[in-house]
Amino acid sequence: MLDILIDFFIIGAKIGLILGSLILAVAYTTYAERKIIGYMQMRLGPNRVGPKGWLQPIADVIKLLMKEVVIPTGANKGLFLLAPVLFIAPSFAAWAVIPFDVELVLADTDVGLLYILAMTSIAVYGVIIAGWASNSKYALIGSLRSASQIISYEIAMGFALVGVLMASGTMNLGQIVMGQEGGFWHWYWIPLLPLLVIYWISGVAETNRAPFDLPEGESEIVAGFHVEYAGISFALFFLAEYANMILISVLTALFFFGGWLNPFQGIPYVEGVTNWVPGIAWLLLKAGFFLFLMIWLRATFPRYRYDQIMRLGWKVFIPVTVVWLMVLALMIKAGVGPWFAGRGVF
Repeated sequence: MLDILIDFFIIGAKIGLILGSLILAVAYTTYAERKIIGYMQMRLGPNRVGPKGWLQPIADVIKLLMKEVVIPTGANKGLFLLAPVLFIAPSFAAWAVIPFDVELVLADTDVGLLYILAMTSIAVYGVIIAGWASNSKYALIGSLRSASQIISYEIAMGFALVGVLMASGTMNLGQIVMGQEGGFWHWYWIPLLPLLVIYWISGVAETNRAPFDLPEGESEIVAGFHVEYAGISFALFFLAEYANMILISVLTALFFFGGWLNPFQGIPYVEGVTNWVPGIAWLLLKAGFFLFLMIWLRATFPRYRYDQIMRLGWKVFIPVTVVWLMVLALMIKAGVGPWFAGRGVF
C-alpha cells in the first residue's frame, strides 16, 4: 500500500513539474512574442513592469484573474464554461508522452504517436462548443471557420505523421527519436522534407496563428469564437494557443530533427566538445527555433483569404503528402535513406 502511495506521489510530482514548467513557458512565450515583434517593427515592446518588462506576463495574469466572467443572456452556461477547459486540456494532456531525454518521459507508451493525434484532435470540440454556447452569431461563424480549418489541416498533418511512422516503424516517440541517431544527416528532415514543411505549416494553421488566424479575424468577425468570453475564461483560450505553439514546436523537433540527440554525433572532436550538453537542452533549443519561426511568420505575412486557406489545405498539402508517401514507400523498399537496416516498416 505504501509503495502505491509513493508511486502516486512521484507521478503527481512529475505531472506538477511538467504543468508548472509549461504554464511558465506559455506565459513568457507571450512576452517573447511581444518583444521579438517589437524589435522587428522598431518598437520597444513591454518595458514598464519589472526590469525590461520581465514581470509583464505576471501582471497580465493578475489582470485577467480580476476581471469578471460575463455569461451572455441566452447562453448555455454549462457548455459555455466547459468550452475553454475542453480547449486547453488536450494541450496539457499531450505532454504525458513527450520524451525530453532517453529516460525522461512521464508515460513511455508504444502508442504515443496515436495518443498525440487523439489529443490534438479533441480541441476542435472546445471551439465548436464555445461558438454554439455563446448564443452569438459572430462566435458561431468563428467556430465554424475554425472547425473547417482544423479538420482540413488535421488531415495533412496526419498524412505527414504517417511518413514518420513509415520511416521509424514505431509509434513510440522515444524510439522515433532513437531511430535518427548518427548525426544531423541521419535525421528525418532530409528524406521527409516535404512532409516536414507541410507538418509545420499545418501546425501553424491548427493553432489559428497568423497568417491562418481566420477564426479570430478581428477585422471581419470581431474576435471569432471567443468574442463573448472575458477574464479567466478568455485567458484559457489565449493560453491554449501558446501551449499548442510550444507543443507543435517540440513535436517537430522530435519527429524530424532528432529530439534530444546531439546534432554533431559522429563528427570527431566536435562531438566530444558538445557531449556535455544535456539532451533536454538540445530539444528545447530546437523547439525554440521553431517557436521563433512562428513568431517571425506572424510579423511578416498578411492574413490569407478563407478560400486561399482551404485551397492550400485540400488542393496542395493533401495531394503532396499522398504522393510523397508513395515515394517514401519506394525509397524504403529500395533501401535508400537512414531508416534502412530493419527500422522501416518494410
